[in-house]
Amino acid sequence: MDGDYIELPGPVNPGPASKRPRSRRSDQDQEDRKQQNLKRLKTLGQEDHSVRILEDLVFGPEDQLLDRLRQDDDDDDDAERHADALLVDEDEDSDQSDAEDESRPQPIRRAAWVDEDDELEEEVDMTHRYRRDLMKGEAESRISKHTLQERMKEQFQKAMGGAPKWAEIKEKKRKDEDDDEDEDLLRRTGNLVSSSDSLPSGVLRMKKCVHANSARPSEDRLTSVQFHPTSQVVLTAGLDQSICLFQVDGKTNPKIQSIHLERFPVHRAEFSPDGRSVIATSLKNKMFYVYDMMEGRVSPVHSVRGLNESRVKEFCVCPEGGALLLSGSRGYLHLLTLKTKEVVRSMKINGNICGVAFSHDGGKVFAGSDEGEVFIWDVGSARCVHRFSDDGCVKATSIAASPNGQYLACGSHSGVVNVYSQEACLKSANPRPLKAVMNLVTPATSLTFNPSSEILAMASRVEDEAVKLLHLPSLSVFSNFPVSSRKTCFRTNCLSFSPHSGFFSLANNKGHAPLWRLLHYKDF
Repeated sequence: MDGDYIELPGPVNPGPASKRPRSRRSDQDQEDRKQQNLKRLKTLGQEDHSVRILEDLVFGPEDQLLDRLRQDDDDDDDAERHADALLVDEDEDSDQSDAEDESRPQPIRRAAWVDEDDELEEEVDMTHRYRRDLMKGEAESRISKHTLQERMKEQFQKAMGGAPKWAEIKEKKRKDEDDDEDEDLLRRTGNLVSSSDSLPSGVLRMKKCVHANSARPSEDRLTSVQFHPTSQVVLTAGLDQSICLFQVDGKTNPKIQSIHLERFPVHRAEFSPDGRSVIATSLKNKMFYVYDMMEGRVSPVHSVRGLNESRVKEFCVCPEGGALLLSGSRGYLHLLTLKTKEVVRSMKINGNICGVAFSHDGGKVFAGSDEGEVFIWDVGSARCVHRFSDDGCVKATSIAASPNGQYLACGSHSGVVNVYSQEACLKSANPRPLKAVMNLVTPATSLTFNPSSEILAMASRVEDEAVKLLHLPSLSVFSNFPVSSRKTCFRTNCLSFSPHSGFFSLANNKGHAPLWRLLHYKDF
């Protein structure tokens, strides 16, 4: 192999001759594929007779399908027009039916059922500790809800001194609404209901005014207060040895006149029935004064013919005028005339006299004994016509007769005030009282009826605020007097109503005469 060599094969370099055959083959393949695609497209574009046959079976021929579609469109238009016409007809029919329903009488709708328990008034347990103070007796263990609401309302008004302003506005609004309803009712049925002028019970509508003697308060205990029988004037008198007259307007009550009686502390002062003079007595004097208001002259009466008494203290003015009934010692009563200043007759009862009251016509005298007996005297004949025992009384303290001749009130040392019918007292020796008022717990020392005989004022001078007002038609005490939140009455010595019950006043130990306007009464 020396000198010999082997030639290895190198890379082949394809020439143009090797490239031409491969290009011709690829072009031919592309041309074949193109022809196949054209053939397929032509096949897809041809109509399939089987599909055409199926469409004709389902929808029918093409011309019939178009006709049916046009007919359906026309039918839809006709249906819409018909529906609009139906709506118009229905509206007219509904209007006619509504008119017929209005003219046709409506049937009465009845309850599906009636529960008898709904008609029963719900009761409240009063023994609960929150409601125990509202009980008026052990028998009131249960009361109705309406009664409880009224009692709570009364307690609230008593604490507030009357109805508050917002409640009065609401009440006025409610009354106006009720009045409108009443007017509508009367317009249809006529005036079948008339308003009542009688005083309602429960709460007394009243307004606190300035003191009657605010222009000149007494420097000592006030013992007397009285309204003038014909003029808008009030009298006050007390232990400061003076008698004062004030004009009553409820706002300032200006002073008219003041009379000073030297060394004469006034125990009792009253107008004469005609209002022309004032009679005043003292504590330990036999002498008394008569003040003539027309002449402005004060006349002392030092001696009275036929009067054998060491002092003149208690007296009562005869309603017919011109005479006084003096309460003497040892049960004597002396009737004297103011004109001649002499005793015309005397009467005597058993025991000491605790109080005297004239009948409304002045023909009889009710004289109360401290032993609990009441003697009825005929003034003209000075003869005792009847006597009776005050029910349950051990020691009597006061007596009063109503101006209309219907009632007689007797006060006792225990504070009980018995209210009788005068007719029963004239016939029976042991009459039963119409009402035994037990609101006072100390001696009932003052009793006064108002001029219309609808209110009995009761007071005790032993304790502060011991004043009560009794509604006579119902024989129940007004719950809103006195106001307990603020003392105004104190120890009361005398009570008085104005001639038409428009005002009420009292004399207390502070030298004041508190004044109230009773709103139920329109006149002075």
